[in-house]
Amino acid sequence: MAGQGLERRQVLEILSLAAAASSFSGFHRWRFVCEHGEQAAVTAVRPASYTPQFFTSAEYATLECLTGLIIPSDGSPGAHEAGVAEFVDFMVAHDPAEQYDFRTGLTWLDAYAQTLHGKPFRELAVEQQSEILKPLSYRGEQRPGEEDGRRFFRLVRRYTVMGFYTSRIGLEELNYPGLKFYSSSPECPHPDDPEHLHLKSNA
Repeated sequence: MAGQGLERRQVLEILSLAAAASSFSGFHRWRFVCEHGEQAAVTAVRPASYTPQFFTSAEYATLECLTGLIIPSDGSPGAHEAGVAEFVDFMVAHDPAEQYDFRTGLTWLDAYAQTLHGKPFRELAVEQQSEILKPLSYRGEQRPGEEDGRRFFRLVRRYTVMGFYTSRIGLEELNYPGLKFYSSSPECPHPDDPEHLHLKSNA
């Protein structure tokens, strides 16, 4: 799911947005992958819980369910551990252009869950939640009448991926070498071929 075909320009835009968000001292779990120095010191003391900046408590609970289903904790940290819902809430709070689509999307999801199971989405069993999301996320499973739901799911998935892979936990899951500290420069893995002639022969 991380491979969304992003262009380099889009990646740089996402990183710049995440860097700006990282100055917010109210995050409980989400931590920008590149924070360091004074910035890291500012975020070292974190609140005991996160206070939503835009969504209501009920909307935020639904958002946490959604991000956790998109990037689950399957034997490794997922969206919940990375605090992705915090990131999404903060970003939407500071982007009025996205607020209507997020709020109406969450309203649609709860209404649809009520129609199918008599409860809002966040109160359903995980199996029921997955049953609702499957036709919204997979092209081959699409059903008529769910167009609004599919648009919303694409939106929340994009922000979820953005929040996860700009977090320290997200890049640690990718074993990103930029997070490692090297006391000395790593040695060349080809000591017997310092001129790398074998690479030229394989070209």
